[in-house]
This record gives sequence, C-alpha cells and structure tokens, in this order.
Amino acid sequence: MDKVVPSAHEAVADIPDGATLAVGGFGLCGIPSVLIRALLDRGVGDLEVVSNNCGVDDWGLGLLLAERRIRRVIASYVGENKEFARQFLAGELEVELTPQGTLAERLRAGGSGIPAFYTATGVGTQVADGGLPWRYDAAGGVAVASPPKEVARFTVRGVEREYVREEAITADFSLVRAWKGDRAGNLVFRSSARNFNPLCAAAGQVCVAEVEHLVEVGEIEPDAVHLPGIFVDRVLALTAEQAAEKRIEKRTVRSAP
Repeated sequence: MDKVVPSAHEAVADIPDGATLAVGGFGLCGIPSVLIRALLDRGVGDLEVVSNNCGVDDWGLGLLLAERRIRRVIASYVGENKEFARQFLAGELEVELTPQGTLAERLRAGGSGIPAFYTATGVGTQVADGGLPWRYDAAGGVAVASPPKEVARFTVRGVEREYVREEAITADFSLVRAWKGDRAGNLVFRSSARNFNPLCAAAGQVCVAEVEHLVEVGEIEPDAVHLPGIFVDRVLALTAEQAAEKRIEKRTVRSAP
C-alpha cells in the first residue's frame, strides 16, 4: 500500500477544529515543522496538543500558539517559550504539566491499548494529590486544578511502596517527523528524534509522518525499522530544502582564542 501524499496541505486536510494532536519531537529536534506550518496555513484552531514541549516563540508549535490556535497542552517542558508562559499565566491557555517519563509512558500505553498503569513518579506531590494549576483566571487565581489520582500500594522486588495511577493518552491525529521512511510507512528516526516520535505516532488514531528521505519498500532493513508502517497512515516526502531547515534550540560555543 502506497501511503505517500502529494502535499502537506493534503496530509492535514481532514484535521478539524477542536482535534487532539500528538506531536513528536524533543526540543526542536525531530519536530514535524512542515506539517505544523500546513496546519497554520489552513487556519485550524481550538486544538489540544500533546507534546514533550511547545516549541519556541517563532518555530514549531510556537507558531500555532502565537496565533491562538491551541487551547490546551499536555507537556513535560515549556521553558523555552515566552508566549506560552504569558498565555498560561494570563488564563488564556490550559496546561497539564506531566513528568517527562510519565508522559512518554502514557503515550506508549495509548498506542498499545493499555488504559492505565501505575508509577512511583509523582507520589507524595501534587501530581498525585491534585491541585496543580491547569488554568488561571484573569486575576491570577487558579480556575482549573488537577484532580487527585488513585494511589495504591504494591510490592515490587520485595519492597512495598505507593504508586500513582496514570491514564493512557490517545489522540485524534499524530504528526511526526522521521529521518527515513518508505512508501508503506515504515520509519527510521535519528538520535533524540526517536524519543517521542514513535510514541506519538502510535498514540494517534491517524498518523501523518513527514520524512526527510523517502525510499522504496524493501530498502530499509527490517531490523532497522523503529516504527512499523501499521502505525502510519500517510507519508509526506520532504524536499531537500524542507529537510535541511532545522533550528538549534541552544547554541553553546567557546570564546575565540
């Protein structure tokens, strides 16, 4: 089955207002920037986004955020986006902050058909007890707070301790970026781009993948496939210019001698 679509616009044409999106990437590494731009151009809004972070002010998901296209975010890190902080503190954006490992496992569980799981991460904090601000009001008070979660005791490797129940995350659509992919949707990711892209891809009801290098079926060794094509519905082949357009989130250099 050839899953290649001719354009980014066609790849996201059926994503409606109000959709929930799982968006891959880690920092600015491996983000589906071309698909995000196509969503921006289409004018889609009222989105709930699940992603490790929300881009920066002028790149990635930050572009949708700046145009007020996102109403809610589930993320683990948001420290590089000033507009994100402004909208959150002004009560314009709802944010569910989740520990990074928990977010990854919630997405993995969603893609695997596992409704919930228990983890020790967050026990004894507001993650488990509730009360984390999700949305502020115009006066700076907490309008919506996280609810308490179920906590249970289990014995693991001879040690009894408390664990908090976390629910899986699924999405209407997932947008991901791969280094290489074939026409059947088998994908290969590089380095840190592999952190969240496969998890987001599996968690979406419909997965759209932009790929830097499109190859024919059979050109990727089976053992090299990071995400099987069964999880991918559409493949967008990027141009050389699109594949090369990447941002460095933070650049650290030595002083000149």
